[in-house]
Amino acid sequence: MADIARQGRKAFAFNSHESGRRHPLVAAAMVLPLAAVLLFVFGGFDQVAAQASSVSVMLGR
Repeated sequence: MADIARQGRKAFAFNSHESGRRHPLVAAAMVLPLAAVLLFVFGGFDQVAAQASSVSVMLGR
């Protein structure tokens, strides 16, 4: 019975690891290009800069 459950988990896993987890650097390398494109397309850089400026003023720097 446990063998059937293990096969089911493998069928739905996105990678070949038994636990279904990937290294954090691999995950970051996958996400950062998409985040950069979305940041550029939607003009998010201005929002990030404004928020960082507000936080720095609030912290007194």
